[in-house]
Amino acid sequence: MAIVGAVVLLVTLVALGGYFLYRALPGTGTSVSANASEAAADAVESDEMGVLYIRVVGESSKVFVRVPGGDVLLDQELTQGSSVNYPSNANGLEVTIGEPTAVEVYVNGDHRDVSDRDPGHSFTLQPDS
Repeated sequence: MAIVGAVVLLVTLVALGGYFLYRALPGTGTSVSANASEAAADAVESDEMGVLYIRVVGESSKVFVRVPGGDVLLDQELTQGSSVNYPSNANGLEVTIGEPTAVEVYVNGDHRDVSDRDPGHSFTLQPDS
């Protein structure tokens, strides 16, 4: 009788382990999106945001940031919970947001609502004086 109990316990543990392993795989459970939501909910102090802070609160958005007429600093699809921060803009910044409804944008710590803008919305931040 003890052997049957041990076998049932072993089968149960293997089944539970397989179930939780399957749920931990990307795209198969809720744990990935739950972690992204938690990351998106983390508060950032306005003095830590720098001159430009962009956080993706929707599913995803392409974000393009460059120095005017110069180096590309970022050209990437960002997913929910991701954020980028540029502490200064000595040469200015050109910014393009692929999906404005999916992001929160802060300029010098102040929220700039771009949610009503068309996809591919662009704006320029002037150089620090």
